[in-house]
Amino acid sequence: MIMIKRITAAIVAGLLAAGMACGGRAHAETWPTRPITMVVPFAAGGPTDVVGRIIAQRLSDILKQQVIVENVGGAGGMVGAQRVALATPDGYQVLLGTVGTQAYNQTLYKKPLYNATSDFTPVILIAEQPLVLVVRKDFPAATLKEFSAYAKANAAKMSFGSGGSGSSTHLGCVLLNSALGIDVQHVPYRGSAPALQDLIAGRIDYLCDAVATELPQIKAGAVKPIVILSRRRSPVLPDVPSAAEQGLANFDANNWIGLFLPRNTPDAIVRKLHDATVQAMNSQDVRSHMEAIGTDLVQHDRTTTDYLKRFVPSEIEKWAVPIKASGISVD
Repeated sequence: MIMIKRITAAIVAGLLAAGMACGGRAHAETWPTRPITMVVPFAAGGPTDVVGRIIAQRLSDILKQQVIVENVGGAGGMVGAQRVALATPDGYQVLLGTVGTQAYNQTLYKKPLYNATSDFTPVILIAEQPLVLVVRKDFPAATLKEFSAYAKANAAKMSFGSGGSGSSTHLGCVLLNSALGIDVQHVPYRGSAPALQDLIAGRIDYLCDAVATELPQIKAGAVKPIVILSRRRSPVLPDVPSAAEQGLANFDANNWIGLFLPRNTPDAIVRKLHDATVQAMNSQDVRSHMEAIGTDLVQHDRTTTDYLKRFVPSEIEKWAVPIKASGISVD
């Protein structure tokens, strides 16, 4: 009798497991059947948020379900990212991750809230927002070579600003300073806007900020662009040479943006979201909007899920070097 009960229990358990597996597959094949939340782990209105909203609007049309953008900021983007990492892996919460949430924070914070390589399922790399090195308008240099020479000779009396310690504006300049072999005082601000104001006023010497943010001041002549901190020029600043053109081979200080789902999300859902995002990226309206805000959609060969899976660990390793060298650390 005991043996019969055990066999019966095993059969029931097996049937339940098989049913759950079939149910999971069925769910994945019919996804999405309700609205999807895209978590943007930063405040509304910033460059990352704008990209998220452009993509979300087009995805809503393609997937036939509303993609709702929800801004969940805090701890350098980790609060919002952690929420997705801990979410049910059913495809209804997706993270708009960045170089900050998926790379910087793994080294910058002593105790990151998640593991960027194991707690997420990578979906697709979408875009890059290149940084531009801008200097006060009376700065005595017009090229990267001239900037480097001046900074090496006058580093003790120079300073650069950022939107805060550990921000992309800070670490972009840290990476540049390291590449040029210069050591200049860092002045952190509560956001890039007040840093830009002080740059315009001549209180600091330079700033490494997103092209989209700096574009109006560059066009107005309030600041002077020296170099696009990337391998390519920016379409919205075609006259400003890239880092590669000015002697820094393979140099990239981009804020990259991609989509991530919780780990263990079914492959069918990952494929559907990936393919829908590729379709969105290929649409003319998305391309036009991205170009207008100085954001570069990545090339087609970089849009595979496998590419993003390899890319994240390489970015963690790349940014760990300047972060550790600078001594920056956040509890």
